Amino acid sequence: MLNTTADGPRPSLARRAAVTLAGAAALAGLAGMCAPGSAYAEPGAATARSAADFSDCPALPAGVDPAHWRCEVHTAAPQLTMGGVTATLAPITMTHAEGPMPDGTNGQVWGAMHTAPTAVPGGLNGSAAGEHSRQLRLAIKPEYGGRSDFYTGQFSLRFRLLSPLLPQGCTIGASAPIDFQLKRSGPSQWVSQDPPLIKFSAYDDAFAAPAAEDCGPLTGPLNRRLGLPASSGNLMTYDATYTFRMYDQLPTT
Repeated sequence: MLNTTADGPRPSLARRAAVTLAGAAALAGLAGMCAPGSAYAEPGAATARSAADFSDCPALPAGVDPAHWRCEVHTAAPQLTMGGVTATLAPITMTHAEGPMPDGTNGQVWGAMHTAPTAVPGGLNGSAAGEHSRQLRLAIKPEYGGRSDFYTGQFSLRFRLLSPLLPQGCTIGASAPIDFQLKRSGPSQWVSQDPPLIKFSAYDDAFAAPAAEDCGPLTGPLNRRLGLPASSGNLMTYDATYTFRMYDQLPTT
């Protein structure tokens, strides 16, 4: 698995980030500036939807045949190396629809994405204290970035950073989401025919990770702590299963 750290010797950067963060946290005025507690949610506070949950299936485009369109629900267990951080993310569930458009071209409609925050090892300052002190805890939560093409394996994500000392908008990819181009690690496998359940693995080792933005006075120390931006050395592995139903077989409400 690929891994990178911030530019320059990692120990000195880690010490610099730890000193900066500890000093900032001690300032009485920082709590007000960063709105502590407004953005932080404990990892595991929300969970991904069940793979059998079709409630997020989107409305179809006008003029298409529901019998030829299917709603796909896939659940993934991603592992992420981005900058100086490696984490196993909480399960992600994505729902979308796909099928032929009236002109014969391939069509897709985005549905929804659900996941939960994942604790970042070392917390805000990269130490054991950062993991165990509530004020210094740090979690990361993927959010849909607004672009997807499930025929080609392309989709975009932003990564919200959550901590009692960070403002709500603190996000990696805030200005422009990270674009992933997943490549299959091998052929898909049918786990079950009825109901349909297909398993696959994919990865992207070529994406660039931007700096975190909108993180208030801790933006600089946080990016040094996370080793961001990182133009190379990043990796997402993506083990997933998906199921589907044709739209004419979905329950009506």
